[in-house]
Amino acid sequence: MLQMIPARPSRALASLSEAYEECRQITARYAKTFYLGTLLMPEAKRQAIWAIYVWCRRTDELVDGPQAAQTTMATLDAWERRLENVFAGRPEDNLDVALVDTLDRYPLEIQPFRDMIEGQRMDLIQNRYSTFDDLYTYCYRVAGTVGLMSQPVMGVETGVSRAPWDPTTPPDPTEEALALGIANQLTNILRDVGEDARRGRIYLPQEELASFNYTEQDLFNGVIDDRWRAFMQFQLDRARDYFEQAERGIRQLSHDARWPVWASLMLYREILDVIEQNNYDVFRRRAYVPTWRKLCSLPVAMLRATVL
Repeated sequence: MLQMIPARPSRALASLSEAYEECRQITARYAKTFYLGTLLMPEAKRQAIWAIYVWCRRTDELVDGPQAAQTTMATLDAWERRLENVFAGRPEDNLDVALVDTLDRYPLEIQPFRDMIEGQRMDLIQNRYSTFDDLYTYCYRVAGTVGLMSQPVMGVETGVSRAPWDPTTPPDPTEEALALGIANQLTNILRDVGEDARRGRIYLPQEELASFNYTEQDLFNGVIDDRWRAFMQFQLDRARDYFEQAERGIRQLSHDARWPVWASLMLYREILDVIEQNNYDVFRRRAYVPTWRKLCSLPVAMLRATVL
């Protein structure tokens, strides 16, 4: 369990190497598939991604963690003020030290971080989403923002020389980075339907459930029938569409970021395949990608990073 908002430290904070090591350990423990992808990055980039991941996890745990029952709007307001301190170079604990250094190294903007906190505010007051547009707003705030945070670390390919009269605009994979965050969050939602239902939460558009004649009570009862399979296939296809959109931006990234991003995308998208293989049972079976499949994906990801 991570400590969320500790009091200001009364002792010296960790060194940079110690701070990044703490971030590495947390990432390795809680995000195994994601962590595997980060190991393919150059050291500086993977450390920065670990620091960003840990901040995002701490933010998410304010609402979804073991102490979530104690979280109020005031808690999130305090967390946002602390974020402002981090951007001002004033860390309050060891994990902040790593993020402050990351902000010094890469041109990250504060707005995606603020937007993620806004997503946690949504979780405090909302546990149903009427339409996909409503759900998209939530997905952007809690996950699309991660793509925007990560893009400055990944970097954009700038080595292509252009003549002064060449009107081609520099590459900007922002929309694709956003799409990858949305795809990942939709995958999380589909994988965690049963877990969320047990907490009284439904992150599936109610309008779309109704269009397949599948009721909220069916969902709470874990009913798997032709209605549910058709509904889930529709949702899986949409998530895959976002992954496909994200793919188009990878070639615009720096060379040393393409392999890890391809690997992370492919590994996460495989969760959708496992859901299908489990006959869409996300109530009693958790979809996960076995280690051997993850390892088999890495050479393919490297090839794609090289030729696409």
